[in-house]
Amino acid sequence: MWQHYLWPKEFVIHSDHEALKHIKGQNKLKKRHTKCIEYLESFPYVIKYKKGKDNVVADTLSRRYTLLSTLESKLLEFSFLKELYANDADFGEIYSACEHVAFEKFYRFDGFLFKEGKLCVPQSSVRDLFVQEAYSGGLMGHFGVNKMLATLNEHFYWPRMRQDVERDCERCVSCKRAKSKIQPHGLYTPLPIPETPWKDISMDFIHSLPRTKTGKDSIFVVVDWFSKMSHFIACAKIDDAFHISNFFFRDIVRLHGVPWTILSDQDAKFLSHFWRSLWGKLGTKLLFSTTCHPQTDGQTEVVNRVLSTLLRAIIRKNLKSWEDCLPHVEFACNRSVHTATKHSPFEVVYGFNPITPLDLVPLPNNQLIHSDARKKADYVKGLHQRVRANIEARTKFYVQQANKGRKRVIFELGDWVWVHMCKERFPAQRRSKLLPRGDGPFQVLELINENSYKLDLLGEYNISASFIVSDLSPFDAYFDLRTSRFEDGGMMYARPGHPQVRIKILSSCQKVP
Repeated sequence: MWQHYLWPKEFVIHSDHEALKHIKGQNKLKKRHTKCIEYLESFPYVIKYKKGKDNVVADTLSRRYTLLSTLESKLLEFSFLKELYANDADFGEIYSACEHVAFEKFYRFDGFLFKEGKLCVPQSSVRDLFVQEAYSGGLMGHFGVNKMLATLNEHFYWPRMRQDVERDCERCVSCKRAKSKIQPHGLYTPLPIPETPWKDISMDFIHSLPRTKTGKDSIFVVVDWFSKMSHFIACAKIDDAFHISNFFFRDIVRLHGVPWTILSDQDAKFLSHFWRSLWGKLGTKLLFSTTCHPQTDGQTEVVNRVLSTLLRAIIRKNLKSWEDCLPHVEFACNRSVHTATKHSPFEVVYGFNPITPLDLVPLPNNQLIHSDARKKADYVKGLHQRVRANIEARTKFYVQQANKGRKRVIFELGDWVWVHMCKERFPAQRRSKLLPRGDGPFQVLELINENSYKLDLLGEYNISASFIVSDLSPFDAYFDLRTSRFEDGGMMYARPGHPQVRIKILSSCQKVP
């Protein structure tokens, strides 16, 4: 934690061993000296000889503790506070008014000013000392503002104490790294609503299913954003992008045509050169969700959950028969009324619901069938308008519910941020519960949208540099950590008119380049 104080400028090492002056000129080094010399060469140092009797500091540190003289400990005295009261902006007038009698809740005792038994602390470095001890002292635990204020209010008083405590708590780097975020950052941003069916779609995979007789162990799920119609295609986990594209043209393009946009996660199949080149030539735009953030394509994730639930309900004994059940489950999903559209996917796409066994019951025929083509077209157009209105209303309601308790945070290019990597989304970076919750700070390189940013992330992390705003929190880039009262070591950041020196705090790396 102290190396960065030595790197920028050449320094002197004083030693009472005169032979060390020539250590850099040695042609041959012993094995036990090589490692020490290699470490020292990373610093710009000069060794100078100093007699042992003059090298008092180093000589004292090298002595055995049993031979050292006992050090006298002194308690902190506050007598100098008496001299500060008279000219203090907060307590000067009150101190004068309490010279002979008490003034309201204030009184003087032995030259000190008290308020209801609490020592009044004038404007001085003592305030910072008390805040430091109450927050990060040996018997304290880096608690929040309220607990810190409760500790200070037991013995001390000064105006604007809460502001001082909040400022220092906000600047505590240890807390930024160690504590988890409670209030999520970033508002919920829904995807745009399409105009017609099968214009914008999303896709995903369900893996690790029992292997069937045909060698299938996965399900390729494709969902339409507008109608909510879904198709379930059995496939194998080892199928590459070429095989997946064949499935897509056979079961999707054959029925609904080529889509305008495709949303998916960053699966290796969807990131392959073949997949990108194929859809690039067809004019389809590929959209990818942020790494480890399935909420981007929440619609497909919900369909995956419903599909898994239906398969568990239908399959009784032979778990490998799930492939035979897929057509039944797909029909059931597309025939049921969706809560967002208030219509079934079949009705939204085709204008009517297909016949089911219930339709064969001899009841009065109320099915809406128009022989007139114009009436049929008007009906489908009106149906799509109602579906879009229903989706907009449902989305608006969901946005209001999802944004409760959320905080809108927007970062600009060049801002410094903390990255919070939870264990569920970044297991490789969170192998232990005792590792810091926050990494960084890192600089914002690109604004993807209000909810997604690209950071200047080190390669040692081996993850995508794009993060959603809920994984980020602001960092005060103009705060010099070398002067932080809560940090043992220091790091310097950009200040107006000064060059930038960036030293990152890493939880999973041992060496800073």
